[in-house]
Order: sequence, then C-alpha cells, then structure tokens
Amino acid sequence: MTQSSSTVGAAAGYRPSATLPFAAEFRRQASRRRTQLALGFMVLLPLIILIAFQFDAGDDDDRGGGGEFSSLGDLATSGGLNFTLFSLLVSASFLLVVVVALFCGDTVASEASWGSLRYLLAIPVPRARLLAVKLLVALAYSALALLLLAGTALLAGTLRYGWEPLSSQVSAQLDPGEGLLRLLGVLGYLAVVLLAVAGLAFLLSVVTDAALGAVGGAVLLWILSSILDQITALGGIRAFLPTHYANAWLGLLSTPVQTDDVVRGCISAIAYATLFWSLAFWRFTRKDITS
Repeated sequence: MTQSSSTVGAAAGYRPSATLPFAAEFRRQASRRRTQLALGFMVLLPLIILIAFQFDAGDDDDRGGGGEFSSLGDLATSGGLNFTLFSLLVSASFLLVVVVALFCGDTVASEASWGSLRYLLAIPVPRARLLAVKLLVALAYSALALLLLAGTALLAGTLRYGWEPLSSQVSAQLDPGEGLLRLLGVLGYLAVVLLAVAGLAFLLSVVTDAALGAVGGAVLLWILSSILDQITALGGIRAFLPTHYANAWLGLLSTPVQTDDVVRGCISAIAYATLFWSLAFWRFTRKDITS
C-alpha cells in the first residue's frame, strides 16, 4: 500500500484530517472569556433596549428628521417583529462589525501572541487545516452571535409588545408570518455582508501577531470604507467599496421587495471575503512561524 507524500515518515495511524477536530476547537473557543462576553452581550443588548424604552418620555419632537431609520425606531414598540428589526438596525453598522472582527481577528493572532501557535503545528496539524478549522469556528460563533441577538430580541419583544404585523415606512404593513420571513431574509443578508468583515479580520489575524491590531484594524478599515462611501465626489468608485451595499437590506422590507442592491451586495461581500481568505491562506502556508 502506498503512502501519500504528506504522511511519509509519520507515526503509524497518523491522519492529517483527524487533527484539530472542529468540535474540539469549538469547545476550546467557548471556554475563552472573550467568547462568553461577546455572546452574553448579544443576549443582553435587546434587554437593555427593552428597558430603555420603558423610560421613554414620549418626546416626539426629538425624533424628527431621521427618515427611514427614525420611522423604524418609532415603530419598535409596536410588536415583537418591529422590536427585532430595530435591534438589528442599531447593531448592524457597528456592534455586529466589532463582534465578527473579534471572533475572526483574534483567532490566529492570539495563538501567536501566546506562543502556542507553533505547538499546534508541531502536533502536527497541517497549516491549511489549522487555518480552515479556526476560520470555520470563528464563522460559526459569528453566526451564533447574530442569531442570539435576533432571537433574544424577538422573544423579549414579543413577550412585551405582542405578535403584531411588521411595519415600516418603506413597506405596507406585513402580516406576522410574512414579516418573519422578511426578517429572516434580513438576517441572511447581514450574515453575507459581514463575511467581508470576517475575511478582512482573518487576513489581518494571519499577518500580525497582535490580536488587538487585527480586530481594531478590521473595524477601522470598515469605518473608513463607510466614510468614503458618503463622499459623493467619488462617483462610481463607491460601488466597489465593501460597505456600499451594507444597508441594502432595507430593500427586503419594501413593497414590492427590492432585490437589485441585495444581489450586488452579496456578490461584493462574497468576492471580498474570498479574496481576503485566499490571501490569508497563501500568507499562512508560507509564513515562518516563530511564536
């Protein structure tokens, strides 16, 4: 029986595909304090918003001029679906970006900063497998954070405000069943858009040994892209920015549904994520691991 070149000279029974199982890395990351705090805050945030609404003084004069976003805020207390939509609205542009950058930017850089990365490779875990497992675990926790935020908001909002139709300024009133489907579509689109953040943070995590630098760098570059997207003088160049279609999910709430920008946003996010992940794998498989 012939042996592959990757296992020649290896110990009997060694299989590269059996090293660093997904479940083991998932449990390992679950025991980390940053994972527990991030997921815990995803559960806590809707409850904080719910409590904040209880102190609402009803001053409508301070709510004007907000356009679609103000309308969604005004409707937040009119049902569980609307409360969930509002929670996603206030989280999508920054909080979710930070959480995804945290999970994906900390995963490799933290191992390097602790000096444990070379020991993982000495098991030996093939570099491509180590990176793939860490990426999948980071994406799994990012998706879990998004689901926890939406699920907690839907449960808390429904218990407090009832199971009412979904309403917004950009759509006719939608019955709860269709409204729930629209919200699932919004969640799906947000998950795809955040892949670009995940790819950028993961690339920086491979390039640097400082976890804070990888996380902070991804967030700062995302903010920079958002600022540049507001400069109309850039013209058509803005369409190539990763944040240009970040709010296209509002089209999923309109009547009729507007999907053109949603499709463009998905293509843009997947293209950026694929590019960043490809660069990360290319860099890591050639990197001199000294820590």
